[in-house]
Amino acid sequence: MPDSGFLALFLVGLLGGTHCVGMCGGIVGALSMGAPARWSMHLAYNAGRILSYVIAGAIAGALGAASLGLEGQVPVRLVLYFLANLMLVALGFYLLGVTSTLAFTERFGQHLWRMLQPLTRRFLPARSVQQAFPLGLLWGWLPCGLVYSALASALTAGTAGRGALLMLAFGLGTLPNLLLAGIVLARLNEFVRRPAVRLSSGLLVLGFGLYGLLGLMRLLHWI
Repeated sequence: MPDSGFLALFLVGLLGGTHCVGMCGGIVGALSMGAPARWSMHLAYNAGRILSYVIAGAIAGALGAASLGLEGQVPVRLVLYFLANLMLVALGFYLLGVTSTLAFTERFGQHLWRMLQPLTRRFLPARSVQQAFPLGLLWGWLPCGLVYSALASALTAGTAGRGALLMLAFGLGTLPNLLLAGIVLARLNEFVRRPAVRLSSGLLVLGFGLYGLLGLMRLLHWI
């Protein structure tokens, strides 16, 4: 995954913020209700959520790196590279408004979420930082097409550390929308929903994916 992948995933997190609020907005709203340490709780919740992305990215990066030890490693890595760039193309279309392109990815995380969801009840209602942080850590595994698509890019990171950094870039992109939900979210959403903003960002991410696919085709001497 080239360095442009960090920018692409950051933009996906930032411009896909309305999707993030739809998925996690309820718990974010609950943290805003009657909590004296509101900002500290929001920070703790989001720190836990982003940490879960970083952990998942490290796992994905390590799995991708493990393919180096497999027999016939070049085809495996080509498949992973193809998958990562294909998901960037899907994310680009998502930012352009074709939201159905990511729906299928959320089915893969349903089984894991069924095991983790009961644990969230231990920290609800969240009234302290000590409750908000583990709640965010668990909520980060909520089935989300944006997250899973970003993880596909982390598979090609080459190392666990780089995979973690890719998901950190994605998580930081999601931070403004969720951290400021209910405070200045209306103005931020007004900006990210502007057709020119979504069009330019969607085309940029789409371009990253297509560029990667073209590079793969040249490597295979298909063009």
